[in-house]
Amino acid sequence: MCTSSAGLPPELSQTELPVVALVGMPNVGKSTVFNALTGMHQHTGNWAGKTVASAVGTVTWNGESLLLADLPGTYSLRARSAEEIVARDFLCFAEPDAAVVVCDATCLERGLLLVMQVLETCPRTLLCVNLLDEAEKRQIAIDLPQLEQLLGIPVVGMAARSGTGLPEFQQRLFGLLHQPAPQPLPCPVPEQLEQPLEQIQNELPENLCGLQREWTARRLLEPEPELHEKIAAHGNISLEIPALSDALEQTWKQYSPEVCADAMIAAIVRHSEALAAQTVHQPEQTDAADRRLDRILAGKWGIPVMLLLLGLVLWLTIVGANYPSAWLSAGFSHLQGWLSLLLETIHTPHWLHGLLIDGIYNVLTCVIAVMLPPMAIFFPLFTLLEDFGYLPRVAFHLDKPFQRACACGKQGLTMCMGFGCNAAGVTGCRIIDSPRERLIAILTNNFIPCNGRFPTMITCISLFFAAGSGLCRSVSSALLLLGLILLGVFVTFAVSRLLSHTILRGVPSSFTLELPPYRKPQFGKVLVRSLLDRTIFVLGRACLAAAPAGAVIWCFTNCHISGGSIFAHCAALLDTPAQFIGLDGVILLGFLLGFPANEIVLPIICMGYTAGNALAEITDLSRIHEILTTNGWTAATALCMLLFLLFHFPCSTTLLTIHKETGSWKWTLAAWGIPTAVGILLCGVVHWTAVLLAYICKIL
Repeated sequence: MCTSSAGLPPELSQTELPVVALVGMPNVGKSTVFNALTGMHQHTGNWAGKTVASAVGTVTWNGESLLLADLPGTYSLRARSAEEIVARDFLCFAEPDAAVVVCDATCLERGLLLVMQVLETCPRTLLCVNLLDEAEKRQIAIDLPQLEQLLGIPVVGMAARSGTGLPEFQQRLFGLLHQPAPQPLPCPVPEQLEQPLEQIQNELPENLCGLQREWTARRLLEPEPELHEKIAAHGNISLEIPALSDALEQTWKQYSPEVCADAMIAAIVRHSEALAAQTVHQPEQTDAADRRLDRILAGKWGIPVMLLLLGLVLWLTIVGANYPSAWLSAGFSHLQGWLSLLLETIHTPHWLHGLLIDGIYNVLTCVIAVMLPPMAIFFPLFTLLEDFGYLPRVAFHLDKPFQRACACGKQGLTMCMGFGCNAAGVTGCRIIDSPRERLIAILTNNFIPCNGRFPTMITCISLFFAAGSGLCRSVSSALLLLGLILLGVFVTFAVSRLLSHTILRGVPSSFTLELPPYRKPQFGKVLVRSLLDRTIFVLGRACLAAAPAGAVIWCFTNCHISGGSIFAHCAALLDTPAQFIGLDGVILLGFLLGFPANEIVLPIICMGYTAGNALAEITDLSRIHEILTTNGWTAATALCMLLFLLFHFPCSTTLLTIHKETGSWKWTLAAWGIPTAVGILLCGVVHWTAVLLAYICKIL
């Protein structure tokens, strides 16, 4: 749910319950607090800026209820990104009844910067000092009563992941709603701005519709014209100020708005440092273990370690998925016999039996058997790295290459999401502030192979390129697959740079990337979250596309025209252009019919070569190799197949997501055409190079 800049979202504007805003910097456990209070299971990544929307849940305590809005992570109300704008607008214009600011106990000083700003907009505020368990491990002690006395607001300590402090938090929160709103504490002001600000405050109109006059006055000195427009559009607030006083005129001439704003922030920083110095007691170095890890994971060895970890995840996925895939295929085959017997018993027409069993059922079970095991392995491993705090280090290493490509470093995060599902990666591009750079990330996300393409890639690598047997074969397969992924990453950089210098010109933006502390992953929650929120969700979406695709494929193979099936006629028609790029008509038709789900491309190709009437899952690699080589496959054909599998049009789910995110069929068509053009170009180069080498060898 995204907040509206003009006030509460529709779901909240019609409620009579009190509304409380949950605010905090990224990676302070804010969503964990939200889940503990509401019982919901909102997932946010362990990096800055992943969540751009606001989740809303109901909190009930002693028969009372309130609505809690989990705002996107923000470092400051002086908004610099899309997520910070959403949080700021909610606090300023939605006029919540109260606010809860969540701070990290291991770095309280930084959190107090946000507390001081929130107090200006919402004086009825509660401070939640979270992650006390981690602070205790680092020997950090916080004097919460003294902090409460200095700030003049309720302060509660918590360890939200274990539920420690939750009852007291609920009691203080509901008690705060019954208290009259206190006068906002004066925020520290630079000496050179004290007199001008006081003059502005006195000259502002009285009817500010709930906005704090002092905060509004100070924002007028900041270079935020967009915010000024929103204030002007909100109610009857007037920004017309009488003639500037002499003091203000002198200050305005001496300091630019940017300088005034920076001076204000500097004053708040000094005040926060003073508060932390009085209430936080810690050893000189509390993050020694994190620093040692970062010397490896974020230092000069970071990129080799990143490649090693990615290769290890891929190897575990490849090896671990083989057995459950075979078990699922055998189980579905056994179930197919029972379903066929049932349909025959009720005298189902032959064509309907074929459509339901040979068409829809076969394709559906093929997708499940091939897609489910790798996802059930890959997603938990990927989520464990995320929960551990490693993925922001990956984005850190990828930031410089993306900057050289004139793109945003946050694209490294969306690229990581694409490994699981390109549709999820496209949705994740919302974290990129610049519309130009967001569009670049969306158009290039498909260059990263999603989980649905891995099984076919692994099969082709194993049959034509992997050497040795047993462990050596699986390791070589993982290394070759890693090489293909790195090729996809390299092409992502190249195409991003090309787009940024042609149709999407612009200046690269900067962004804040926080490297969070390393944390012990919550294995139970990670397993449940990755299986339910990711694996089952993505699998269900693929099945919705695979079922109708099965019906279409059955019609193509069972409907005959002029002595041949529609499939055979289409394959013959596509054979000539396909031969030009090292493929054939059956392969190209397999990609077209596999548009709903990449998992069924190889089974469609095998069905076309064997002239079958139904999609059949072939688990014997030697049988697949025999089918392919009999129909003219060589190592060059397999390489072209791998390249086109890596660089071809996105699946139907991803394209629909792209249209939803961009709102444009033009950019959706571009997202279809750009990777396809790259695939055709690379396959053509490989094919004609192989033809030329063969010709030279023949002459010699």
